[in-house]
Amino acid sequence: MLLAAACIAPAAANDLAQPEAPGTRPPTRLQNFTNRASDLAMQAMTMLGIRYKYGGDAPENGLDCSGLVRYVFKEVLGRELPRTSQEISRVGKQIDREELQPGDLVFYNTLRRGFSHVGIYLGDNKFIHSPSAGGQVRIESMDIQYWKQRFNGARRITENE
Repeated sequence: MLLAAACIAPAAANDLAQPEAPGTRPPTRLQNFTNRASDLAMQAMTMLGIRYKYGGDAPENGLDCSGLVRYVFKEVLGRELPRTSQEISRVGKQIDREELQPGDLVFYNTLRRGFSHVGIYLGDNKFIHSPSAGGQVRIESMDIQYWKQRFNGARRITENE
């Protein structure tokens, strides 16, 4: 044992002698991102079943697609986003479909114009959104032909952007 300890660099030996208490290290960038993504997805899922309302921006009154996204980002990150899906499409960092992580935004052309619809990516090619009049907040697969044909792109929004 003494021989083994002598072979360890001084800094490493100190680490062994004084282990850190759980939770005392600052979170890494990846941990922060994972926590943020999880929080965004979980908050969005609490909105399931809320009715669609054009221009709606509060769960009590109903939500449209951008209202859902704005509400979730305000609740989780304290972040104010622009009012429309097209304006939101200019915020954050553009990412490829292959880079999608939970909490990223996915955009669709549903009204014969780009970025007319937005949802929050949940993982496993699923997203949550508030679809249209008569509908309610729900989860759908991005693999459905309708959504595949209308995919416009994705954005990642962080607290700092």
